[in-house]
Parts: sequence; structure tokens; C-alpha cells
Amino acid sequence: MTSVQLAGASDADLAEVALTRAEYVHLVESLGREPNRLELGIVGALWSEHCSYKTSKPLLGTLPTKGPRVLQGPGENAGAVDIGNGLACVFKIESHNHPSAIEPYQGAATGVGGILRDIFTMGARPVALLDSLRFGPLEEPHQRHLFDGVVAGIGGYGNCIGVPTVGGELYFDESYRTNCLVNAMCVGVVEQGRLTRATASGPGNLVLLVGADTGRDGIHGASFASVVLDADSAARRPAVQVGNPFLEKCLMEACLELAGDARVIAMQDLGAAGLCGSTAELAHRGGCGIEVDVARGRMLITPRTIATLLSKRRAIDAQLDSLTVREKEVLRLMAEGLSSRSVAARLGISYTTVRTHIRSLGSKLGVHSKLEAIVKARELGLLS
Repeated sequence: MTSVQLAGASDADLAEVALTRAEYVHLVESLGREPNRLELGIVGALWSEHCSYKTSKPLLGTLPTKGPRVLQGPGENAGAVDIGNGLACVFKIESHNHPSAIEPYQGAATGVGGILRDIFTMGARPVALLDSLRFGPLEEPHQRHLFDGVVAGIGGYGNCIGVPTVGGELYFDESYRTNCLVNAMCVGVVEQGRLTRATASGPGNLVLLVGADTGRDGIHGASFASVVLDADSAARRPAVQVGNPFLEKCLMEACLELAGDARVIAMQDLGAAGLCGSTAELAHRGGCGIEVDVARGRMLITPRTIATLLSKRRAIDAQLDSLTVREKEVLRLMAEGLSSRSVAARLGISYTTVRTHIRSLGSKLGVHSKLEAIVKARELGLLS
């Protein structure tokens, strides 16, 4: 496969993948040549804050990672410790700050989805979710919008997949006004003999990509984490993945059934850096290379986009599938002309709950008002 050679990347080229000029110079020196467009996209994802932790790594390195009960330290999908009786507790925490800042419901929900995959690809069944959240002053309308969307996204995704949110912490302070912090944690339990790693050793082994179909949502999802949030950040809304907890539930059960099977050498979560991140990690840990022919896939999107896709799902299908029964009821009643308070009275729920459902519908349908939600729902065939 060929790709366009960059005769010195422009500032716009680097901004698209969130690389600095100094990082680009280092890349050119390492390669001994200019990267092509596909390579630039891959490096932008792998060198992002989300994947490389290039800013926080020196601080994280000061934390303890070894001990008599540590079964798995840094370097895998998640950590694991011995809790006795032949069982292991598997856990991980991860941030989804940038996505949540521009698309609070989906940003937080897909953060939960990602952290769940980190746990069940280790062979552990997720049993609990926790969160650590930071927002600006709650009396400000935008901060209330972020807070309501994030809380609904975390709880909603966990409820759909069957894993409860059991605890967390929450702070409001002016210092978080322009940069909310959304940290999701998942805890799972597994028999130690079924603990699965992501080390794909052995030339000639097949690598199977398992999950939902490929869509355009989540493009540049990893590199977006390296961008400074500003007034133009909303334009990066397509970088936020559209979640599908019901399909992830199926994926979770399949992976848990495979855990411990001698025929399965490794399992790796496919996260924000898409195929380029997951394949590179699998091969690197196993001390081997990997061949991926993206040109043999569906070419409705470019090889570069395929390599850096965060999700593997059709956006419209995911939007429809992710609507809850209650959200559809709210949507139907709004289409009949009922006010939010009338909808609350008809369904026997609080006005605040109705407003939360409306915000969730707006996030999932990509609209900003009740009227737009009704129009979009009719276009998608959700309303007869």
C-alpha cells in the first residue's frame, strides 16, 4: 500500500494530529526521512497524551508498582493483585477529560466502556465502577450541563452493561472551569489461572479484530487528548466515540468465555489509538512484528482513518441502539407536543429526570434543542 509523502509537514498537518514541531523533527530524525500521511496519523495517536502519558508519566513513575501480592504491574491492559483463595483483583483508572468537555454524556459513557474493556480483556469479570470528577462552580449553567451529562453517561452505560457504579468523589472549583476532569475506574475479579495478558508472541499467529462495525465517530480520538481546549474545541465533536453498551455486553461475555483457553494467546483492548495502538502493543510485548493490510478492508474510509479509528461501529446504528426505553418514551411524548413538566407527570418521574433524558438525547442525536431532537428522530425513523 502506498501513501502520500509529506514534503515537510505544515502547521495545519501537525495541528490535525496534535504533534508539536519539536516532536515532528524528532520523528523525522528517527525515521531518517519525512513520514507519509498514514505514518504521521499513527504517530500522532501513539504519542498523544491519552496513549503515551508524556506529561504525567514522570509523576506516575513515582508511585509504587511492585509488591508480594502484585501479579501484574504497569504495561498491560490493567493491573492485578492477589486477594487470596486463588483469586485476583484486576483494576484500572483512566481519564476521559477532553471528550467529556465537549460531549459530556458520550464522553463519559465511552470512558466507562473503555475501562470495562481493559478489565475483561484481562479475563476478569467487572464487578464495580467508580469515578473521580472535577468541575467548575456548579451554579454556572455550562458546568451544570457538564455535570449532569457526565453523571448520566457514567451511570447509564454501567447500568446498560450490568456493572454498578458503587462510589466516587466529586469536587467543584474555579480551577476546573475550562478543563473538567473525568476519571473512571473499574474493578474486576478473576481466578488467577484465567488471568489473560496481551503478549502476542509467535510468528504466523492470526490476529482477530472482534467488535462492532467500523464508523466515522472517534476519528483522532487519541490525539484530541493532546489539544488545549478553547472556543473552537466543539468542532472536534466527531472525535468523541458513540457508545453502544449493549453490544459491549456481548463482547464482554465472549471475551470472558475465551479467557483461560489455551488457544487464545493474548487479548488486547482496542482503544483510542485504534488498530495502530492495539496491534503495536500486542506485537511489541511479544517481541515480534505484525502485518496489517488495511487496503483489504472496507475502503469507504481511508487507510489512515482505518488505522486511527477509535471505534468500530456505524454511528447511526449506535445512536439508535444507545437510546434507552425511557429516552424513547420522552422523545415520543415531546413529539406529541407535551412540555417537559407534562412529560414528567405522564411518566411519573421528576422534572429533573426528564431534563436529564433530554440532554442525553441531545448528545446521542447530535442536536442542541428539543425541536432538533424531534426532527432528527423522525429522519432516523424513530417516530412514526
